[in-house]
Amino acid sequence: MMCPNTAKAGFRPFSHLQHPREVIRQFTPNWFAATMGTGVLALALAQLPVQIPGLHALAEGLWLFNIGLFILFSVLYGARWVMYFDEARRIFGHSTVSMFFGTIPMGLATIINGFLLFGVARWGSDMVQLAHVLWWLDVAMSLAFGVMIPYMMFTRQEHSIDQMTAVWLLPVVAAEVAAASGGLLTPHLADPVAQFHVLITSYVLWAFSVPVAFSILTILMLRMALHKLPHENMAASSWLALGPIGTGALGLLLLGADSPAIFAANGFAGIGDIAQGLGLICGVALWGFGLWWMSMAVLITVRYMRAGIPFNLGWWGFTFPLGVYALATLRLGQVLHLSFFDGVGCVLVLMLALMWLIVGTRTVKGAWRGELFVSPCIAGLNK
Repeated sequence: MMCPNTAKAGFRPFSHLQHPREVIRQFTPNWFAATMGTGVLALALAQLPVQIPGLHALAEGLWLFNIGLFILFSVLYGARWVMYFDEARRIFGHSTVSMFFGTIPMGLATIINGFLLFGVARWGSDMVQLAHVLWWLDVAMSLAFGVMIPYMMFTRQEHSIDQMTAVWLLPVVAAEVAAASGGLLTPHLADPVAQFHVLITSYVLWAFSVPVAFSILTILMLRMALHKLPHENMAASSWLALGPIGTGALGLLLLGADSPAIFAANGFAGIGDIAQGLGLICGVALWGFGLWWMSMAVLITVRYMRAGIPFNLGWWGFTFPLGVYALATLRLGQVLHLSFFDGVGCVLVLMLALMWLIVGTRTVKGAWRGELFVSPCIAGLNK
């Protein structure tokens, strides 16, 4: 029988925390993974090749909700740096939590894409300028985290092959997410020179990220063969490998789509046709590579589920990689006019929606109780 005090604690917010301000003290960038998963679901629902009444409105509502989440998380994490600066800076020495800095620009990228997909239709062309400004901010953060965190890995943090997981990808992949976002932005810009700047910058971002990510994937395969699966707390990390593959394919498809017109308008006629052709062929090839990784991730997840997977914020890793792979699939269906990709894309988006509901529900419960507000980089200070 449950005692009254226990029952009351279950209804009281943050009952697992010593004080409500621990929400700020224990807040980490891991939370921005929720904005990645929510944002990519909004984008995927809006791009389904089927007409379902209310679906676009639902997608737009999710996007608006995601903006609120991103603002809330930004305020909380900013407050941590102001109120608990000495503890907050310990994150740079932590070998896992520091990787989640990459989730901040990736979460912002989904919001930027939403301004183009939803904002222009609702509030007019001024949203393009807003998206343009935010995109350059996203680029700056992606480049900074993509260099700063690996540098910390090389100089301050303790790492070993047997402890490696796909979380290493997070700070690196942010740049290629920004590249794909740039591919969406270019056709909305009126100035051919601005289009050219964004396009070339996006190709640089793609190259800044994808080769490094694939280097990490190579090491990850060796680590998995030699040391087997990571601890069940990192079960969702098996899906993270799908992220750079799906985003890499999507980025090439989006950048190649408008390359002929943009290159021609800037005196490079013919180059854009090559970029478009390579984008399509490489996009298909990467999609095939992603199919292997997704199949492996499903098998690994089933194996974990047999023993039970403890819930944590890492579960959001089930969503964004699946979402970008679904977007790449839908894009291939649109470009190639093949119903196969349309059908597979719809199935993937359905899987994404179900996973988002599961992870979102458990996140709300854990946040209400305060269980998810844990900062491993200061865990020793709480003993």
